[in-house]
Amino acid sequence: MKKIILSLAVVGAFATSVFAVDGAAVFKKCIACHGTKAEKKYLNKVPPLNTLDAATIAANMQLYKDGKVGENGKGLFGMGAVMKIQMKPISPEEMKAVAEYIQTLK
Repeated sequence: MKKIILSLAVVGAFATSVFAVDGAAVFKKCIACHGTKAEKKYLNKVPPLNTLDAATIAANMQLYKDGKVGENGKGLFGMGAVMKIQMKPISPEEMKAVAEYIQTLK
């Protein structure tokens, strides 16, 4: 029984690493507005993403996707409608991976 459980644990760990989301690949969609190192201050309003912590980035991404950022979903900087569209295809796992990837750009 222990061998079966150990085998399943090894297979599970391998599958997780093989299918892990590549935050760098997902972030490529963000470069035009946020910069290659997440350093751009978009429209002189949005702070550089590389100045924010991963939890804040991931939470804001989900809130934008849900249309719940700012008054009436307008976003923190009036970008709610644009960001909602951008976030629509992004999964929670991809959001987390992007947020973690941005931390490596500091």
